[in-house]
Amino acid sequence: MTWGRVLGRIALAGAGALAAQKLQRALRDSDAAERLERVNFRGSTVSLAGGPALAISAAVTSAAGAGEGRAAAAALVAGLGSGAVGLYDDVVGQRPEHKAKGFRGHLGAFQEGRVTSGFVKIVGVGAAGLVASALVTRSRGRGPVRTAVDTLLGAGVIAGSANLFNLLDLRPGRALKAGVIVGTPLSAGRRGGLAVGPVGAASGLMPADLGEETMLGDCGANAYGALMGTAYAARTGVFGRLVALAGLAGLTAASEKVSFTQVIESTPVLREIDELGRIPYAKPAKPIAPQKPVAPQQ
Repeated sequence: MTWGRVLGRIALAGAGALAAQKLQRALRDSDAAERLERVNFRGSTVSLAGGPALAISAAVTSAAGAGEGRAAAAALVAGLGSGAVGLYDDVVGQRPEHKAKGFRGHLGAFQEGRVTSGFVKIVGVGAAGLVASALVTRSRGRGPVRTAVDTLLGAGVIAGSANLFNLLDLRPGRALKAGVIVGTPLSAGRRGGLAVGPVGAASGLMPADLGEETMLGDCGANAYGALMGTAYAARTGVFGRLVALAGLAGLTAASEKVSFTQVIESTPVLREIDELGRIPYAKPAKPIAPQKPVAPQQ
């Protein structure tokens, strides 16, 4: 990689960070600010402004670094498409008619004739992943069947990555840290331009997320995960996509049985990384059992 390309990617990462911060600030100052307020795990009021800010800045800078039209279009479809349906779920998902638990719950509700925001998100992320995968998949003379298989595997990687980052977004900074860790190696090489801007955007939003001022919500987590999946799919073929999809499927299945938060908190290295930069959280002490009244002395 030439020095010119290195400097260009550094500038692109900086642009991603700056754009994310400015968009987040604009959303927090807008008329929609109150509608974006939510209560986090600690009970503090935070803003969902980080989600749309990340989705837009990461998608646009990923497209800018793509290097070719099809890859740029894939980044925009994956990031903005997944972010849009994630934002819809963030906004209306708390309404009683949209309540359902997990993937099976939303599918079960649909079978009963009820279309939940979670079901819309599942379909939307899947569709965005399929289109994005088709755009970055090249036939290379392998025939329509092989190309179709490659495309479906890529779609699974993109949608699975979007879902995994959403599962990680349960504590301040966790999904963004994972995004930087995953995105940094994907930023190398000829196809690395797809990941550089999103990594910069995630880094730019880290202080506000760790400070419990903002959060990503489904919008930001899904968009970022879809972009990481796209960046990975753009540089791999059938085998690489199959390996990634198997790993994503395993982690998703594990999340149904095991709490990621409990695993992280019980693993020293993961716990230290997870808590780095975060506001200390003091767990409430166990209530002291009331003592029996002492009988007055005679």
